[in-house]
Amino acid sequence: MEKIRAAITGINAWAPEYRLTNQELSKLVDTSDEWIMQRVGIKERRIQKGEGLGSSDMGEQAVKGLLAKTNTSPDEVDLLICSTVTPDMMFPATANIISDKCGILNAFSFDLNAACSGFLFALQTAAAYVETGRYKKVVVVGADKMSSITDYTDRTTCPLFGDAAGAVLLEPTTEEFGIMDYIFRTDGSGRKFLHMKAGGSVRPSSHETVDAKEHYIYQEGQSVFKFAVSNMADVAAEIMERNNLKSEDIAWLVPHQANLRIIDATGRRMGLDPGKVMINIQNYGNTTTATIPLCMWEYENRLKKGDIIILAAFGGGFTWGSIYLKWAYDPQ
Repeated sequence: MEKIRAAITGINAWAPEYRLTNQELSKLVDTSDEWIMQRVGIKERRIQKGEGLGSSDMGEQAVKGLLAKTNTSPDEVDLLICSTVTPDMMFPATANIISDKCGILNAFSFDLNAACSGFLFALQTAAAYVETGRYKKVVVVGADKMSSITDYTDRTTCPLFGDAAGAVLLEPTTEEFGIMDYIFRTDGSGRKFLHMKAGGSVRPSSHETVDAKEHYIYQEGQSVFKFAVSNMADVAAEIMERNNLKSEDIAWLVPHQANLRIIDATGRRMGLDPGKVMINIQNYGNTTTATIPLCMWEYENRLKKGDIIILAAFGGGFTWGSIYLKWAYDPQ
């Protein structure tokens, strides 16, 4: 029996129009364009403006565009997984809301949370369903409205994050394309360095937690940076070694867009020419679960069928991982 793999057969992304520049940020907190560029490499980030808009609204735009682009009817979708750390609400799942807004009625859907590694974890989870042979069309969405949990009086975190959504369609193939291998890791002891203090069952929302600004991102930057630099680079190199891949075999590295120095370190560890590393952090900042699909979407017209691509991410939890895939189609 031929082996079934899960191949990406379409990709789309969406980001809000409003651009929050470093110059504008410097009017809110004590920072500067030079300081931000030197430390993280971000020039601007997109921010979702408007009352009553959440992650599902960005996810809706990404998914509707994906379905139109791939000539897929909503009724054909078997499953939708949404990776997010900023759900519209605690429940129901944002995936359920996106499905409703997109008219996806014959599928089941659920959310997955692995912070900035979430899109990779969701992609492989979706692939496992496709590989059974039972599921023919699965949509994976990464959507985060990070501005909703960013404290714009905190100069250490507010320059980092932006809002966006990206989505891919996975379909089965018996050819040598699609997801070939993956390595995922977690270290829950890292939670103390990167988390949101309140809003969960341990510390429910109250006037006290709101007044103490405990519903924003809390990050100990140096500790997170050290873990991310070593672990994201190591896991990308490990997946290459496990599959006997050399740097010249790799067409592209698609790294999570959190920090330009972490991205550069990962590329160097893999022995890659900088021109093989997808980078758009300067225009969007860290959009958490949306960074990797957003990058692939921007570079889509440069991807060729058969290209070997390594995806790599590191996020809160701590979570990190890498996926080795072969691109399944030529530019349209």
